[in-house]
Amino acid sequence: MEDLYTYKTLTNLSEGLYKEKGSKFIGYATPCYNESEAKEFLNSWKKENHQARHLCYAYRFGVNNFTTRANDDGEPSNSAGTPILGQIQSFELTNVLIGVVRYFGGTKLGVGGLITAYKSAAKDALENGIIVEKELETTTEILFPYEKLPNVMSLLKNIEVQIITQNFNLDCRLEIRFPKSKEQIIFNNLKNIPLVQINIL
Repeated sequence: MEDLYTYKTLTNLSEGLYKEKGSKFIGYATPCYNESEAKEFLNSWKKENHQARHLCYAYRFGVNNFTTRANDDGEPSNSAGTPILGQIQSFELTNVLIGVVRYFGGTKLGVGGLITAYKSAAKDALENGIIVEKELETTTEILFPYEKLPNVMSLLKNIEVQIITQNFNLDCRLEIRFPKSKEQIIFNNLKNIPLVQINIL
């Protein structure tokens, strides 16, 4: 499969709501990049909604290799986490976490009703959010002797790169960031300069 250089995600936290037979389902959708971040969001949503019966969630991280998880938090198997994850996938998003809190209204909804409710709350949260397309970036460290500084700097000037840190001593060190789509061209050009060492960070 061809590598992707862009991905779609959310810009900030958004909320959604679905009501059915007295039960209330509140959806939270947020940009999120790893499991420890996800735990922090889930803990804060639990605190905010400490009287709620369930907090079901799903996330998807990564771009070319996805990490996904769906959690039913005590609801019948695949009635909550899977429909939430389905919404992340149908919106073609990644680096996103969605949690749906359920306040029980006294009437059981059945598995079909739960699937509809969790899916709808997640969908509403995504529809209320701002979706953006982001470009993947590569951060690289370049090490080279001082006499190669003019060659390296003139090359970087011609290719749009962001210099994050720079140290110019007998040995020079640059940390640069650039779009992943330009990775091959930049590396090939740098390798043509003798004594330049490249480390992807």
